[in-house]
Formats: sequence, structure tokens, C-alpha cells
Amino acid sequence: MELKKSPKADLESRKNTYWLLGLVVALGITLVAFEWTTKPSKADSLGQVQAQEVEEEIIPITREQQVKPPPPPPPPKVVEVLNIVDDEVKIEDELEIEDSEADDNTVIDVAPVIETAEEEEEDEAQVFLIVEDMPEFPGGDLALRKYIANAIKYPVIAQENGIQGKVYVTFVVGKDGKVTNASIARGVDPSLDKEALRVVNSLPTWKPGKQRGKPVNVSYTVPINFVLQ
Repeated sequence: MELKKSPKADLESRKNTYWLLGLVVALGITLVAFEWTTKPSKADSLGQVQAQEVEEEIIPITREQQVKPPPPPPPPKVVEVLNIVDDEVKIEDELEIEDSEADDNTVIDVAPVIETAEEEEEDEAQVFLIVEDMPEFPGGDLALRKYIANAIKYPVIAQENGIQGKVYVTFVVGKDGKVTNASIARGVDPSLDKEALRVVNSLPTWKPGKQRGKPVNVSYTVPINFVLQ
């Protein structure tokens, strides 16, 4: 037997409509919930701020007691002792002062100064750089330059190699005026240095230098200039 219902009582035919309707209602409620706003209440309802007095704590200032050093002890008392001596008593420690005035008849003993042989050797060996009266070549510096220019023989090796320059020769003018201990102070070439030494060693006797009027050994330097023509 078949069940028969009227179309109005059949709810299955409206199922989709009810479902869509419920979905629209739920969506509307959700949108209303997101857009819902509340107004802030008045500031009076938040309460009142009360000021509370705070008592200031006073901290006392303390200072460390200074310990004073003890006073220095009093200086010792000085007791003066006076020895009373009679005028008639002779004092043994009396200072005797002799007359130091000299006259024409006074004889003064002076110990002679004896120079030893070692001191004499040291004086003879000492060489001065600068003295009161410097050594002098016979005829002066101009005669010395002329002598060197005439005595120089330019080495052939130096001429072939084009070597030239100024050679400085140092030597000692002795007490007797003779030239000794010649050496090269600043050289240029072995051949030129050798020729400069040969010329200096051939120099004649000089007038010796003097210190306090006494002949002494004096060091002397002569520049010899080698120039190719």
C-alpha cells in the first residue's frame, strides 16, 4: 500500500531552500559580529589618582676623626760649662805664629823639578794638530804648490783609463823640519795615491812648528789635484 502525502506537507522538496536560508542567516550573524563596536566609557569611571607624600630620609654626614701626631719631644737642655783659668797659668796648646815677612836676606829653598826620560820621550812623540806657529814650507804655500806641480808625473795607467781627482796626503813635520809618516787621508786610485806619496816624501826640509816657542811635531795635510789636460 503506498503512502500518499500532499505536496504541502512534503518537506523534502524544500530541503535545499531551508539550507540556503540557514547559510545566509549564519553569514549575516558573522558579519554583524565583526562590525560590532563598543564606545569607551568616560574617564571618570577609571578612578582617581591620589598623590602620596613620601617622607625624605635624612642621612647624617659622618667624618673620620683625625688622629693628631704626638708633639715632638722638647729639645735637650744645653748646659754651658765655663772653665775659669787664672791669668798666671800657661796654656800648652797655644798656637805660635811666626813672622812670614821676607826681606832681601831671606833664603827660600825650592825643590828642583826633574824631568824623567819617559816624559821627554812622550814630548818628543806627541803630534799636534794646531800650534801657535804652524810649519812653513820654504817660500810659503805658493812655493809648495809649484814644487808639487813640477814633481808630479801623471801615471800612464791613469791617463789611459781617464782617471783624475784630488788626493789628500797627511804627514808629520818633525821638530827638525823633516817630513815623516806620510799616508793617504782620502785617495782616488792606487796609481794616483802612490804618486802623491812619492812626491810628499820627496819634500825638502820645512820650518818646524812651535808651541810656546819650542819646536814640536805637527800633523799637516796637503791636497794634490790630478787633472787630465
